[in-house]
Amino acid sequence: MLSVIIPTEGVEQTAVATLAALVPGAAAGIIREVLLVDGTRNGVIERVADVAGCRFIGFEGSSQGAALAAGALQARSPWLMFLPAGAVLETGWIEETTQFIQTVSASGRDRAAVFRYARSPYSDTGLRDVLRSVVRRLLGPLGDQGLLIARDHYDRIGGYPPHARRSEARLLRRLGRSSRTLLRSRIVMVG
Repeated sequence: MLSVIIPTEGVEQTAVATLAALVPGAAAGIIREVLLVDGTRNGVIERVADVAGCRFIGFEGSSQGAALAAGALQARSPWLMFLPAGAVLETGWIEETTQFIQTVSASGRDRAAVFRYARSPYSDTGLRDVLRSVVRRLLGPLGDQGLLIARDHYDRIGGYPPHARRSEARLLRRLGRSSRTLLRSRIVMVG
């Protein structure tokens, strides 16, 4: 039902944290595949993918947009979930994600969803965190909130532009507020 795409930037700890949070979704049968996308060529993420039973996708380039586009191109499910490495979905995401997919599929309307952002209780709050919080309130979600979208909807709006700066923000802007849902489930960034 769902392909999860995680750009990793060659860091094992954050990738493993996200994978651990996805295990209940795989056990529930909502996750068909997980793709770890990495362009660092250091071999770390390739080993993590092998041990975890994920697909490893190597790509050329260094931008986040290129990583996301490469993962989407290789994904095989009708629904795509993009998560940053280090994202941990809180309990309840499986039921809410399943309900969202069923509702959108039954309605025939194009909708995408992002998760509610929650700062890790273990991180220090700095000026950057305060500014990002203000930006979220004024402009809407940021790329670190993940994205759940039907593949055909993703393809129709052009997907992530691989060579553009801030490709996540561009895609969220193209979706617009009217075709985007903010889920109740929270996403917490670790690492």
